[in-house]
Amino acid sequence: MRESGMAVPKKKTSKGKRNQRHAHWKAKAAVAADKAMSLGKAVLSGRAQGFIYPMDTEDDSSDS
Repeated sequence: MRESGMAVPKKKTSKGKRNQRHAHWKAKAAVAADKAMSLGKAVLSGRAQGFIYPMDTEDDSSDS
């Protein structure tokens, strides 16, 4: 019979592999941050094309 337990690594991860994984994770975060900043700047300057976001209007909120 098998015992159901948590997954356990067979060998210790090397420092190089750990650093490589960390660097890749950080690089992905940097790319996402750049895209978000670019989109934010485009929306604020009015240059955004294809980005739709709701506008608060006075007519819609007074129907209650």
